[in-house]
Amino acid sequence: MSRKIKVQWGSGLVELTWKTQVPMPPMEKITSVHGCCFDQGKVLLVHIKGRGFTFPGGHIEAGETPEEAFHREVLEEGSVRGSASRIGMIEVSHENNPEFDSKGKYPLIGYQVFYRMDIEEVFPFIRNNESTCRIWVEPAEIPYVIDDHELALEAFKEAVKADLNTIV
Repeated sequence: MSRKIKVQWGSGLVELTWKTQVPMPPMEKITSVHGCCFDQGKVLLVHIKGRGFTFPGGHIEAGETPEEAFHREVLEEGSVRGSASRIGMIEVSHENNPEFDSKGKYPLIGYQVFYRMDIEEVFPFIRNNESTCRIWVEPAEIPYVIDDHELALEAFKEAVKADLNTIV
């Protein structure tokens, strides 16, 4: 399954494609990891400075796998731990972006990998990274609270229907 949209990122137009049931891309093409985290029927959102309320996630550090990075980011931004499985990814294409910098830190075509997490531990929230707060939201409220593009909602829909025992 895939769905494409075009979004304005900075001064350039970028094409985003939501993809499920596809192999993991090469590590050098993965630009970030994100995820939908569930606890007792509610969804964790974090408020990131400059971005608003969103799903926790971020960049992969040297020596980390994407899943390790996701677990670290969720702990840093949301102060939670749990079991996670990959649900899909957003392909980010700058092929038609005249502002693309081929010498910049992002590849011409990159990927944001998404996970579903079932939270097992909740710790006191600490504002020691870029997140200023966390909130627990009813699933039906996500479209009204999240400050992101519509493919984030596609990822959320995939996370809702995902069964951790059958995810590829």
